[in-house]
Parts: sequence; C-alpha cells; structure tokens
Amino acid sequence: MTDSDSDDYWVQEPELAPNDPMRNFMPASFGKTSKEANIAAQIEQTRRKVEIPQKEKKEKKAASDSDSNSDSDDDDSESDEEDEAERFPVSHEVVFTTHDRAVTSIALDPAGARMLTGSLDGTVRFHDFSSMTPTTLRAFKSVDPWESNKSGSTDSHPIQHIEFSRHSGGAFLCVTAHPQAKIMSRDGDVLTEFVKGDMYLRDMNHTKGHVGEITTGTWHPTDQNFCVTAGSDSTLRIWDVNNKRSQKDVIVFKSKAPGCAGRTRMTAVAWGAPPSGGAPVLVSAALDGSLVMYSGNGPFSRPAAEIKDAHKADTWTGGIDISSDGRMVVTRGGDGLIKLWDTRKFKQPLLKIEHPSTSDRYPMSNIKYSPSSTSIITGSASGHLHILNPGNLRPEHVTPITPGVPLIVVDWHERLNQIITGSANAETHVLYNPEKSHRGALEVMSRAPKVRHIDDDPSAIMDQSAGISGDAIVAPGALGGTKRGGVTASGKSRDPMRPQVQTITPFMRSQPDAKHISENIPLSKMLHEDPREALLKYADAAKKDPMFTNAWAKTQPVTQYTETSDGEGDEGPDRKKVKR
Repeated sequence: MTDSDSDDYWVQEPELAPNDPMRNFMPASFGKTSKEANIAAQIEQTRRKVEIPQKEKKEKKAASDSDSNSDSDDDDSESDEEDEAERFPVSHEVVFTTHDRAVTSIALDPAGARMLTGSLDGTVRFHDFSSMTPTTLRAFKSVDPWESNKSGSTDSHPIQHIEFSRHSGGAFLCVTAHPQAKIMSRDGDVLTEFVKGDMYLRDMNHTKGHVGEITTGTWHPTDQNFCVTAGSDSTLRIWDVNNKRSQKDVIVFKSKAPGCAGRTRMTAVAWGAPPSGGAPVLVSAALDGSLVMYSGNGPFSRPAAEIKDAHKADTWTGGIDISSDGRMVVTRGGDGLIKLWDTRKFKQPLLKIEHPSTSDRYPMSNIKYSPSSTSIITGSASGHLHILNPGNLRPEHVTPITPGVPLIVVDWHERLNQIITGSANAETHVLYNPEKSHRGALEVMSRAPKVRHIDDDPSAIMDQSAGISGDAIVAPGALGGTKRGGVTASGKSRDPMRPQVQTITPFMRSQPDAKHISENIPLSKMLHEDPREALLKYADAAKKDPMFTNAWAKTQPVTQYTETSDGEGDEGPDRKKVKR
C-alpha cells in the first residue's frame, strides 16, 4: 500500500457539452465561495427593448429625407431614434406590480426617496428605494385610508389622487371617491381628516366642506399649510391643514350651461407660481367644458378669467398643469384634444392637437410638464408614453410602455430625473437613464441581489393587514398609531397583529358511533323520526281524553253543512263566468 501523499488521485467528472444547461448547476470548486454582483450587467438587464413598427420607420424616414433611399439613410434614421431616446430618461425601466387593479395616482416625496402609488383597489402602497434590491421590488406597506372607519365593513373607496407636499416629504394629500379628503403622514397615519358639509343646504357658501365626491386636489405652490380640493358639488375649497373643522375659502363655480341649475362638476385643478416670486395662479376645469382661472392669493369671489367652451361639454377634462414660470397652461380634455393656453391672454388656445382620451374610463388621466418645462408628457389609450414639445405640441418621442393597455398617470421627478407611469394593468414603470438619472431606480439596480433561500416565499411571510414583510426590521414604537381592540361583527379581531382563533368545525371533532349516541344522548332517536307521524299517533288518544277542550265539550255547536240538490254536487264549485 503506497503513501497517500505520493499518489495522484483522479476524480471522474461528468462529460457535458460546453453549452449544456446542466453546467449551471455543477460546482466549479469546493469550499466557501464569494459571489460579487455585476452592477453593470444588472443595469443592462433593465434596458428597454423597443421594437419600432415598420410603418413608423417609413414615416420618419420620409419626413427626414424624401429623396434618399440608400442603406446609409437607414442607419442614420436608427441612430437618430437612439439619440432621441438618449435625450430623455427612457432607456431603462424597472417594473413594480404591487396592486391588484389599475394604478390611478403616483406621488414621490421631494427628495425622491419614497414612492406612493394609489389604485382602484382602494389602497396606497409605500415603496422605499433605499431598502429595495433587484430581487425585492415590492411595497413595504399597504394602507387603506378608510380602514379605521369601516367598523367591520369591507367597502373601500378608489384612490383619486395622492400628492406629497411640495416643500416637505412628511405629509401627503390623499383624495378618494368620498366627500372628505385626508392629510396623511409619510408612514400612512391620518394627520387630518377634513369635515363633510351639510348636504341639505342649498347655498354652497354656507357649507363647511364638500357635500359630494372629491375628484382631485393639489397643494399651494409656496405655502405648505394650504391645499385645494375640487368636488362634484361645483366648488373648489381651500383648506388649512391645521384646521379640519371648516375650509379657509370656498369658491363656488356657477355654470352657465343650460339645464344644470348653475351647478357642474369640477374635474381638475392646478395651482402654480413662478419661481421668481410672482403671484400664483389657480386654474380649474369643469364638466360643462369651462376653464376658469383665479388669482392664487385671492380674493376668490370672481374669476380673473373664464373660457366657456374650452373643451367639449359633458366630457371629462382630467389633465391640467401649469408651467414652471406660471405663464402657460396645458389641458387634456375628454374630447380628444390637448390645448395650450397663455394666462396673460386667457381667451383662445394658442395650440391644439388631437390626442385620444382615456378619461371616459379613467377620469384620473393626467398630463404633466417636465421639471424645467422643456417637455410635456402624457399617456395614451394604446399604452404609449408621449413626450411633446411645449412650443408646438408635436411629439418629440413616443415609446410603448404597456402596449394595448391604457397608460393612465405620468410624473417626472426633478431630482431623480426619472419618469414614473401607472397603467390599467396594475403596473408601475420607473423609466431612467444610467447616465442622466440619479438615485431612485438606478440606486436599486446598483445593489447586490438579496440572498434568499430557495423555499422562501415573500407572500407567505408578509403580513398583508399591516403591510410588513417578515424580513423587515421594526423598532419598538416605529409603526405608530394605536392598536384597535375588540372584535368586528363577524367575530374577527380588530387588532391586525393578534392571531385569529381557529374555527372548530364538526369534522375537526371526534365522531362517535351511532350506538354511543343512541345510548348516551337523550331523545337522540327523534333525529330520524318523521314529525308528522309522531304527532298523528296521539290523534286517537286526544279524541278519547281531550285534555284541553274537555271544559266546553258539551257546549260545542253542531256542525251544519249545506244540503245540495241532486246533481249539483257533481258539477263541483261554480266556475267564473268569462266576460265577453
């Protein structure tokens, strides 16, 4: 037997082809290995692969140069399209699928660290970019704004609009399909719930709040203590976040449309101010097609300007925005038109283009200026993102986000330089460019994937009621709020952290045999007895010894029947005579 040190051992390896997929599961070496993330490869995986239809290629090629038909022109056109895509942060994307129904509103705090998404499912989902990795793209919390007022009910209100304060990321405005708007903290706690007005008062100036559903709202451009809400009761109400008992000012819009009794629904509102410190402007759209402008600081008794037929009547104008200098206003109406207005000559639109509307199905469809007002972005019914030139409203870049599914809401964050979109298929897309964007989705894709066990299912370790994942670190008292005690009408505990008592069903108990039941349980034989037969067996005994009717047995009257003649009884009862 030879020494083991001097022997050469040969380990037999499986013979696999170089491109065999089984090689991915074979160990390359033994012992502990360290795996480092390839950040560049992770970011490259999020690059959008957009196929441009041949029809659009031909149209762009004919528009660029109608005389050139060589191969070099094809290369030039493709390079031009790539250059257009590089101008805007749309080259890469990260997709979030955290909702069950259409995403109707998106909000990011001024720092760009937290993203909120609202949906038709009545919930607001909280996403924190600093805690997500490429393998954990999910919301860390889900909040129903009306959960505390349900009292065991399962009703919820769709989210109409959510928006962070422009000067502080500590609170956001939450507008649902309800007459009361709420101011909530960045952690989902209700800070202020505005009062509901008296619906029996005819004059809206005397009501303390909205008496109809609120459609949208926004914050004051310079003062973080004020916000405005637009309602279906034909009013705009300005609120002080420190006073929830009554609004600060109420603007009653009197419609001049025939047959509406002076009332209509306010569909959109925007509040803007120039950065140089000029007077702010408050612009709102109504269902009767009107576009009205007020001085942002008041008084609000009369509008500064009003356009009666800005858009077609009885169509929902859901998109409106003011440029950063406070001079231009862009609106997207339900009549399939996008119009550009000048606040200094607020009479006729400067420009207008046709754009298919989605506000008939999704009234939250919006339109937005870029942070520098050098572009205008909006969605479409075909699922494309349109980036328009604010000078002529012509599309500078059109890219598909969710083809075939309407793109409802869009937003362009200033610090992140990233575009966020919400679609009808419950997807939230964050578009970015690694060279021009900062933090946000780029920061998420620059982290190493989180190591997770192969059998670890995030849905199984997620507390859906509290919105906290099993791997989250929660400090004592960090959740905030108060625990709800008691039980609901169905017997469930109101405390989401308390485990539910298991319901004991008959199949979970021990089943004794029939003999044991008949011998030990009284009257158990009556279970299989016919109740009619059980009563009729006492009929003869009741006639012989009447227990209850014996007192008046001798005084009972004799039953008399009507005597019938021969043949009369055979015909039966008289039939109804048919009227002729």
